[in-house]
Amino acid sequence: MAMLDVALDPATVVVAVDPGKVMNRVWVSNGAGLLEEPVSLPVARSGIAALEKMLAAHAGEPVIAIEATGSLHRAWAAELERLHPGSLRLFAPSETKAARTQLGSGRFKTDDRDCAALTYLARQGAGRPHAEESLVEQLRAAVRHRRGLVEDRKKAQQRLHDQLNTMVPGLSAPAGHGRCLSIERPTGQAVLECAVVFAGRPPTRRSLIVRSPGRLSKANADYWIQRWRDCLPPPPDAEQRARRLGRDLERYRILQTDIGMLEDEITVLLAGTDGQVLTSLPGVAVLRAAAFAAHSLPIARFPDAEHLYSATGLAPAMYESATLRKRGRISRQGLAEHRDALMGIAWGLSLYSPPFADRNAALRARGMAPIQARVALARNACRLIYRMLVTQQPFDEQA
Repeated sequence: MAMLDVALDPATVVVAVDPGKVMNRVWVSNGAGLLEEPVSLPVARSGIAALEKMLAAHAGEPVIAIEATGSLHRAWAAELERLHPGSLRLFAPSETKAARTQLGSGRFKTDDRDCAALTYLARQGAGRPHAEESLVEQLRAAVRHRRGLVEDRKKAQQRLHDQLNTMVPGLSAPAGHGRCLSIERPTGQAVLECAVVFAGRPPTRRSLIVRSPGRLSKANADYWIQRWRDCLPPPPDAEQRARRLGRDLERYRILQTDIGMLEDEITVLLAGTDGQVLTSLPGVAVLRAAAFAAHSLPIARFPDAEHLYSATGLAPAMYESATLRKRGRISRQGLAEHRDALMGIAWGLSLYSPPFADRNAALRARGMAPIQARVALARNACRLIYRMLVTQQPFDEQA
């Protein structure tokens, strides 16, 4: 089971680890109190060896509570799970903060207070086994890495457009000003390659078609060549600009290759998790399913769909005191990646699922802006997703 919820025997040794970049704060205790003085151990072999030496002085298999803070905890978590199989329990930073609040130190965050909170949670039987988190961690790391590469690709595309417009003014027109040049398509790649080779001078039809990585029709080639010839001549330093453009174009292609390889990895990783069932949703393929599943699994962390929806930060902020109740804008708590993933799924459903499309049209007819309607759809989508992840039943339009 995902949530252990079995209180520990007072004699059980609990190791609380608050991870850091260089040093990890460690508490070793049992029901009677600290068994060792709190220490900071290095994130290295020597730190693990020192901890094992401390545990050797106390009988029994320990329970190890560690805060899952991004990637800081992974090195120790993997090694401690190998040394003590089944003893490791992971806690989210939000759980640690809530426990600190219960212990009266919610506004005072220190490593020792975090260790005290982790010890408190472990003794109550809370936490998630590391084995259940391992594959999800791999998926989450791949999804986050792809998100970073996509951001880099967007900046690279903007840089290529800017450089091409400097070398050949007016060739790469923005949206709404004629036919746009899509950098990622064969036509865009061929135009950029010719701009590098000919330093901004117009190429021939044959030169453009030969340098296209995909299909480029003669009519399309003739259009861009004629448009190119109508542009102003390249600047005096066109040769230097062409060399810089060539290097940036090569970096862009490497990014494209890396993103493609990473998407293949994500496909394999998603297939090994419960999130694979989300690919049965209309308009939700592997990438959208993986982006949401990476931050939602294991689903047992959330008691119901409303808690999952609140964790994305799309739920409205609430304030209640006596007879006063206020609903604000979306809370924006949690991770932006989680929120964006749910919004992406809601967008896909509004395009390809008739019930969601009808709901979207009804919301727009009531005067909602597109983004407001999508947030409302996201709530319905979250309930559907939660049910699918719990039951592992694929989407059924009739049901």
